[in-house]
Amino acid sequence: MTSKLEAVENNIRRAAAEAGRPATDITLVAVSKTKPNDVITPVLAAGHRTFGENKVQEAAQKWPILRESYPDIDLHLIGPLQSNKVRQAIQIFEVIETVDRPKLARAIARISAEEGRHPRCYIQVNVGQEEQKAGILPQKADDFIRLCRDELKLPLEGLMCIPPAGQDPTPYFTLLKEIADRNGLNKLSMGMSGDFETAIRCGATSVRVGTALFGDRPPLG
Repeated sequence: MTSKLEAVENNIRRAAAEAGRPATDITLVAVSKTKPNDVITPVLAAGHRTFGENKVQEAAQKWPILRESYPDIDLHLIGPLQSNKVRQAIQIFEVIETVDRPKLARAIARISAEEGRHPRCYIQVNVGQEEQKAGILPQKADDFIRLCRDELKLPLEGLMCIPPAGQDPTPYFTLLKEIADRNGLNKLSMGMSGDFETAIRCGATSVRVGTALFGDRPPLG
């Protein structure tokens, strides 16, 4: 497991160097969804602390135990967030990367104030305008950013995207960076196991890598 972590970190360093960027500008989010604690622990033991989970309930079952030994974990929610899970998400995660609609943003702002805990937020943009995918549409992103940052005062760090599968991700990563740049946001969560080097060349500041670290996910069913 640690050899896979080293390989991914080396690939990040190489891609950053090729892009003329310091590798320290890029955070590796180790995507631990569906992985049991005994698989995650070696990566923690190797010193890695930033992880991503897709589901609130799964994270609630896994991470409190792991935090007993590793209290400095930076846990990112990278899957869709239902409104009825907002309170639990705020209690568990340091970062919510999938803020994608006004109702959800308002719920996060209200419940964060009630809980006295304010996770850093990313807006998910549906860069491919795919009907089956979550995310605010690109043409609505500027107004949504203003709502989240200026009206609701969310701790908005940046933008996140998942480009269409099977296509060159470059134009989609470029679009996300353009939206971020014109809105003064400097954090970009983009790129996964198959395309994180491309994402780094396009300006990613964090990459979400699961398969290259932990192997294929188990089949459904």
